[in-house]
Amino acid sequence: MRVPRFSKPSATRFEIVDALRGAAVVWMTVYHFCFDLRHFGYLQSDFYRDPFWTLQRTVIVSLFLWTAGLSQAIAWHQGQGWARFWRRWAQVAGCALLVSAGSYLMFPRSFIWFGVLHGLAVMLVIARLSAPVGRWLWPLGALAIATPFIAQAVHSTLGYGPFPWIFDERWLAWLGWVSRKPITEDYVPVFPWLGVMLWGVAAGQWLMRARPQWLQVRVPAPARPLVTLGRWSLTWYMLHQPVLIGALMAWQALR
Repeated sequence: MRVPRFSKPSATRFEIVDALRGAAVVWMTVYHFCFDLRHFGYLQSDFYRDPFWTLQRTVIVSLFLWTAGLSQAIAWHQGQGWARFWRRWAQVAGCALLVSAGSYLMFPRSFIWFGVLHGLAVMLVIARLSAPVGRWLWPLGALAIATPFIAQAVHSTLGYGPFPWIFDERWLAWLGWVSRKPITEDYVPVFPWLGVMLWGVAAGQWLMRARPQWLQVRVPAPARPLVTLGRWSLTWYMLHQPVLIGALMAWQALR
């Protein structure tokens, strides 16, 4: 079922959505700062296996992708054209390439070849094309989340046999149907994460149709910096790690 659109499309932004994205940015920054402290030897933690850190990462990425889906639903409802979509998409894709290049310089053996921005670039296109599906996005999102677990069950049942598990190869590992996590500093494959974004689109369509007043809530003054941060989330994402790492390197040099 198609979500009814405004008779006159507008580019209205909702503070609550930007604030949610801003909260994810703050949480991500704190998480990455702790990761950097570990990298420089100031913190002893296992960011790859300790549930305290892995759960945080899951929640942070989920919040980012859910709000991205929510924003896509709002833009689609307001009649945003493909030209504007592709301009924003090009920024995300370009930044993804920069992340790969930068991470290769720092972690050549585990550089980021399909991280959150790479996944976001692919999923944004799918979410945009899927928007007309309407309420079917809920079960489709659930299916997207379930498919990696189904792939794991298939792999456990069949084993490698005479052939390698083809989805472990890098040219297909971006799908997420792997038997084991690839060696990389950030890995956000299409599945299961597409399901989170599709749920964001579905939630956004429901809100625009049934509860638009919830999106129009004004953010309290003390939290308004989150609104600004959420509107510049991509810029912050690209700059925060070079600044944090540079600061820690300067601290080490001055000690």
